[in-house]
Amino acid sequence: MSVSTAISRKGPEGDRAGGRVELMHFEMSPPDQVLWIWRTLEEAGFETWMVGGAIRDTLLGRPADDWDFATIARPKQIMSAFRRTVPIGVDHGTVGVLAPDGTLYEVTTFRRDVETFGRRAVVEFAESIKEDLARRDFTFNALAWHPDRDQLLDPWNGAGDLNEQILRTVGDPVERFAEDLLRVLRALRFAGQFGLTIEAETWRALLSAVSGLSQLSPERIQEEMMKVLSQAQRPSVALGLYAESGVFAELYPELDIGPKEDFTPTLRACDAARRTRPRVRLSLIVALASAVGDDVGDQLGDRRAIDSEESTRDAKRSVIESLMERLRFSNADTEHVAAVAASLSPAPPFAEPAVLRRWLNRVGPEHFADITRAWLAIARAHEEQEKTLDVVHRINALRAILREGTPLTIGDLALDGSDLKKMGLPPGPQFGEILRYLLEEVLDRPEVNNRADLEDLAAQGGFLMDASPDS
Repeated sequence: MSVSTAISRKGPEGDRAGGRVELMHFEMSPPDQVLWIWRTLEEAGFETWMVGGAIRDTLLGRPADDWDFATIARPKQIMSAFRRTVPIGVDHGTVGVLAPDGTLYEVTTFRRDVETFGRRAVVEFAESIKEDLARRDFTFNALAWHPDRDQLLDPWNGAGDLNEQILRTVGDPVERFAEDLLRVLRALRFAGQFGLTIEAETWRALLSAVSGLSQLSPERIQEEMMKVLSQAQRPSVALGLYAESGVFAELYPELDIGPKEDFTPTLRACDAARRTRPRVRLSLIVALASAVGDDVGDQLGDRRAIDSEESTRDAKRSVIESLMERLRFSNADTEHVAAVAASLSPAPPFAEPAVLRRWLNRVGPEHFADITRAWLAIARAHEEQEKTLDVVHRINALRAILREGTPLTIGDLALDGSDLKKMGLPPGPQFGEILRYLLEEVLDRPEVNNRADLEDLAAQGGFLMDASPDS
């Protein structure tokens, strides 16, 4: 169903363009399951509007896939109208409705704010869509559409602000940010994502609210950061605003490396990395946490020998892991991102295969793919063909080692703990010492990775002296 809709931009405060009301037409094409949900509620006697990002994105000429509903129906009435529902946030009026194809859509009762704490407002149910829209964060999100009415409800001139490429709060910006401080981060994300200029009064209120961001839960902060990294084609815009507004200094002091311009090399690299690889982008950002004395733009240069850098890499990982853990990232994400970020500098120089094998062992072969993606992003950000080719050559040399199936970890050894027990060694901490010793030998000489040679090496290393039956 494609519907041509007239937009009335004049709201309760009048049209900011001088009292003139402009009408424009655009086409909404909701999926069948979206119309099914709306129609089910309407036929049950409940006034229901489509709200959310789908309307905003349609006005921006973007694909519309973020469909939500606002309705006069109370949560129990919503759940009674549909066979399959999920109580997402019933206490706050939100019910998840499963469409016939299994897609989950949020249906929320009209609400108004009654009390705020800076971390989310206390709300109560309202009686009209206009009350509901008045509690929204930004004008372009205070839009509602009704398929049977040839009018887009736009009481705060959100369509006009989008046309002017302006981000503006609904009503008083100080009040809006005080209601939920997460709106500070949302404003920066939207400004970057849609190429909007933050209106002057809104920007001043935002700057004043930054100091309160520590009240937010780490989980909400993390979620916003990952949205920036995964949704924006050019995350540099939003991240640059993070630096300019003081958000980095407030929430990520480890990343507060100085003026906005100091972030530029890293921001360019984030843009060069694929949006489908948000963990790579995150690795590039958090690498700043350990960049003391590093030139971010020279992270691919030949430096000191790899062996002398192990302690430095471990120190970097410790700083990054602390940051990731504070933001409640999973153990798996923390370990991976820290490994990648700490390995961006130094890169392995052109060297003997044994040196490269040791480097792969220390960074972890499982992290190699994202490390190379980050290297290439840094190189592409410099727009220097010679540097990019240099990186490609290094990557190819490392990939060749991986393709050969060369042993790189203790798990790759042709001998394990059970074999050591069969050799007469009692289980204990020495098993780890023996296996590490053998791995060091194999990294230098992969051809000795067979049981006979490894047993001989263990004997030569003096580990079997206490394993005789008479001892």
